Order: sequence, then structure tokens, then C-alpha cells
Amino acid sequence: MKFVFAPDSFKGTLSSQEIISILTKKARQHFENIQTQGVLIADGGEGTIEAVEQMKGGSRKYLEVTGPLGEKVNAHYLRLNEKQVLIEMATASGITLIPYREGNALYTTSYGTGELIKDALLSGADDIIISIGGSATNDGGIGMLMALGVRFLDDKGKEMEPIGKNLLNIARIDTKSLNKRIKMAKFTVMCDVTNPLVGQNGAAYVFGPQKGANKEQLHLLESGMKNYAAKIKETLGIDVADLPGGGAAGGMGAALVAFCGAFLQSGIKTILELINFKDIIADADLIITGEGRIDGQSANGKVLDGIGQYAKERNIPVIALAGGMGDNAHLVYDCGIDSIMVTVNSPMSLETALDNAEPLLEDCADRLFRFIKIGMNL
Repeated sequence: MKFVFAPDSFKGTLSSQEIISILTKKARQHFENIQTQGVLIADGGEGTIEAVEQMKGGSRKYLEVTGPLGEKVNAHYLRLNEKQVLIEMATASGITLIPYREGNALYTTSYGTGELIKDALLSGADDIIISIGGSATNDGGIGMLMALGVRFLDDKGKEMEPIGKNLLNIARIDTKSLNKRIKMAKFTVMCDVTNPLVGQNGAAYVFGPQKGANKEQLHLLESGMKNYAAKIKETLGIDVADLPGGGAAGGMGAALVAFCGAFLQSGIKTILELINFKDIIADADLIITGEGRIDGQSANGKVLDGIGQYAKERNIPVIALAGGMGDNAHLVYDCGIDSIMVTVNSPMSLETALDNAEPLLEDCADRLFRFIKIGMNL
């Protein structure tokens, strides 16, 4: 009998690896001669390289790049083979690299991510996968593009600092020096949101507040995004204003599509393809996955949806663990999840649940495997 454990992290409490370890320990307490396999899962944000590296291998390339606020940071990307690399935006331009401060959204830059891409291209890579979750930026990706040779000029022809505040001041985009290797490369962007570049659901209004923008600054960023979209259309003939996913990572999605011809794809779908998940579960009897909170959004291109669909095609049962359930959590049943079990075992505050995440998961796993044993004996 083989169980595959493929949980996402429970954000802020337990990592994917910690959850796998607990499930493995509890499974072996209840079943003899059981085979278990853990699969680290990430959805395109921080930890994506670690998850893929553990399952697929590869070698990391370390280099010093420009951080979100212009400081120097140590970042890396993963070389999967001679031609394919995985770049995690969070290592160079991530929100965890800087303290939260009001106003940051106006001044952060994605330049360091562009430096990672440039280095990968120079090393001969032509299949570039980029995870853009966990970014600190709302610069429309102009920092990344400047590192790759694009120039953003104001009405006096002066090149501007590539930060969100300056999106409104772009008068002309010069692509003459854009890295020539880009046209020869394939870009896949791990993107789990459908937010456009502009509008109430766009890069500024949705992602700006979490990156330090107040109400007045949000209006400034939105005006900047509209100007940026107009200049992209004027320069490239591509309309990215309403592109689904264009607003991801503060506009990075739109920049990569417009200037690099990138394809936006679900993060979990990309991860599962990279690690050959279909081969891992080929002989599995049960898959256990999970995330911190399950609600209706979990059925829309997220971890549970991706894993559930793989399992559904192969008639493998899937149980999802969660710290809690929200509205429309039942929708995950339609995408291949057979049941949900929550870790909370009595009335308690959120703070208590977070502080006791590990023992609560151990108790949940114990209950889960007891139920499975009952089912096997019916």
C-alpha cells in the first residue's frame, strides 16, 4: 500500500516538509509495510525552488543582485538542465526581503529579477520558468525590463529610475537594446491570479495595499499603470490593460507577456509537470494534500485543484487537510478531492490554533488514519 503526501504549506505555521514528516510518522504508527512518499509543494511563491529541487534535482546559481529598495541582496536561481532554469522572483524582489513600510509600493523595483533572467540567458538557457509570487513590487515590471535593456524615458528624454512612482512619467519606451536572447527563449510564468493590469481588480488596487500603498498612493499607481499600458500598446501594439494575470506581482505578468512573449500558467500545474507528478502517483493507493484554509478559491487553479485533477484522471482517492474551512469549500469535491479533514478539534481562537499547529495536525493525522483503517475493514 502506497500513500503519497503532497501538501502545500500552512502559511505562517507549518512548512510542506513539516506536514509530510508528521503524516509519515503517524501513518507508520497505524499501518505495517506501508510505503510513503512525500512531495514538497509550492504554488509559485517563496519556496518554489526548494520544492522543485528536492523532487527534480538541479544546481543553484548564486549571484548578488539589486534588491527591492535598491540594496544589494544575495539571490539564486535553479538550473534544471543545460537549457532550462527556474527563477523565483521572491529571492531577488521578494516582500520578505524588506520591512513593511508605508510608501514602499512607490519605490520598490523588480530590477534584481531582471538581473537573474539576464544571467540565465547569458549562461545559455532558453527555457525559462519564472515564479512571481511573493513579490514586493508594484513597478509594472519596468525594473526587470530595464535590467534586460529596455529604456523608459520621460518627456525630456531622460531615463528614469524603474520604480512604481515613475510609471506615470513614462513618455516613451525604447526597446532597441532589449536583450536579443529573449526572442530565442521560451518563458513560462507561474501565475495563480487573474487580476488585470488596471482597474479596481488590477495591480495597484489589489496588490498595492499589501506592499505599503495608502489610498492616495493607490490612485497614483493606478494612473501610472494606465499610462504604462498605453505606452506598451503604442510601442509594441499589444494591449495588456485587461490581460488576465497581467496585474500579478504588481504588473510583472503583463511585462513578461508583452516584452518576452511569456505564457502565463497555473503555478501548481507547472510544479506538477516539472516534478513528473503523474509518475509519482502512478502506483499510489491514496493521496493526502492540504493547505491552511480551504474555500471556494481552492477549486480554482490552486494546489488542491491541480492535485485533485491529476488524481481524478487516475481514480486515486484524495483527502485534503486544512486548518479551517471557508465559504464554498465543498467545491473542491468537483475537482477530485474526496474529503476534507480540519485540524481544529475544539472551539479556539485563531491565535491558539496557529500557536498549536503542530500538535493539532498530529491529532488530525491520527484521527484520519484511524478512519482509513475502519474503512478498510468495512
